[in-house]
Amino acid sequence: MPDAESRTILAQFQSADGDKTGPPLSLPSDVTAEQLSILINKFLDNEETHPYSFYIDSTEVVHNIQKDIIEGNKRSAEDTLVIVYQPQAFFKVRAVTRCSSSMTGHTEAVISASFSPDGSQLASGSGDTTVRIWDLATETPRHTLKGHKNWVLSISWSPDGKTLASGSMDNTVRLWDPRTGKELGGALTGHRKWITSLAWEPLHINPKANRLASSSKDGTVRVWDTSARRCLFTLASHTAAVTCVKWGGDGRIYTSSQDKTIKIWNPDGSLLKTLTGHAHWVNTLAFSTDFVLRTGAYDHTGREPSSEAEAQAMALKRYNEARGKGPERLVSGSDDFTMFLWDPLNSSKPIERLVGHQKVVNHVSFSPDGRLLASASFDNSVKLWDGVSGKFIASLRGHVAAVYQVCWSSDSRMLLSASKDSTLKIWDLRTKKLKLELPGHADEVFTVDWSPGGDRVVSGGKDRELKLWKN
Repeated sequence: MPDAESRTILAQFQSADGDKTGPPLSLPSDVTAEQLSILINKFLDNEETHPYSFYIDSTEVVHNIQKDIIEGNKRSAEDTLVIVYQPQAFFKVRAVTRCSSSMTGHTEAVISASFSPDGSQLASGSGDTTVRIWDLATETPRHTLKGHKNWVLSISWSPDGKTLASGSMDNTVRLWDPRTGKELGGALTGHRKWITSLAWEPLHINPKANRLASSSKDGTVRVWDTSARRCLFTLASHTAAVTCVKWGGDGRIYTSSQDKTIKIWNPDGSLLKTLTGHAHWVNTLAFSTDFVLRTGAYDHTGREPSSEAEAQAMALKRYNEARGKGPERLVSGSDDFTMFLWDPLNSSKPIERLVGHQKVVNHVSFSPDGRLLASASFDNSVKLWDGVSGKFIASLRGHVAAVYQVCWSSDSRMLLSASKDSTLKIWDLRTKKLKLELPGHADEVFTVDWSPGGDRVVSGGKDRELKLWKN
């Protein structure tokens, strides 16, 4: 047998959508990812060198083909290997390593914290009934928004960053102007029990950003016109609490419930279909396009659109790029310890059932590029899955208590998890290993967010402090 180093293999480049690129090639078996990158940039006539990652049979080429595929995956060197190339983000986010400030002010646990779509503002909601807006330049409180009579359970920025909505245990939704800290009109009332989740209509569908959906423990979802401050319609056919509401890039509304179902609603409020399969409460939903729906017209450069029309055009372009040729994919996480990956508009059956967690799945999130999926569970682990096929990739172990939330860096290269064990952990997606541990909180960490520009992370929890982390 010839020396393993000098074998020749036949290979064919293929895009993620299945299009062949370039002719079949004879390559040395020890060809590295860097060398493949030079080849594919040549074939695609890229003026500047783009970064790519390469996969054969869903296994990434990290070192070289000989080591990772022929020895690692026991593939025959005689076969023609199909090398799937996927573009990576141009920009690189650096891991945050230090706590730049611990911001006090809330007098009860911090339940949610979120950066605005352009990453310039930060808001937090707390058990002390207030919402706070923080000044990121000085890392001090800017406004305290008072009005709710009970815990603030969820907060959500409109995709143009001009309005902040908050949902509370007092059964109301309130709207705020983040720049002045003033409430916009009175409370939006109508729900009979507390608000569980909020979702704004995507910017590429509605550049005015004035429609908001709120889900409640009372089993209904209400859709509000935030300019006229009235309820447009109510979605009521769930038979138990609605746990999560999402407004898809196709304009439809998606809801998950403790009645074990997921329902899809048309933009006019009529029921399109019901997805069944979970054996227990459905807790959480995530879209493959969540990141672009959240950030709207803002990309990592932070360029400000000059008009509503330009903002809509930029948001639509980003949405179409993120969606690619395939459909928008949905994932649901449940108390039955499993997740389902759906192509919700084309099929009522799931693409895949994702099993492996030993306890309740609390939070799921797609990477900004839509290729990977992370799930946080009360079994102390974070699991990674293929965002297109639903195939299991790896378990990220290190937390010693329940993991509450996961959050991606905007370049999809790192994942952050927040846990009951009082730590945050950053995971490197290339090695699937722990990159950094961020201790500092005195108690459970309930919420974490990575700014869309990637320059800072916020975390909050039971110790009533918001911590800002930088690199």
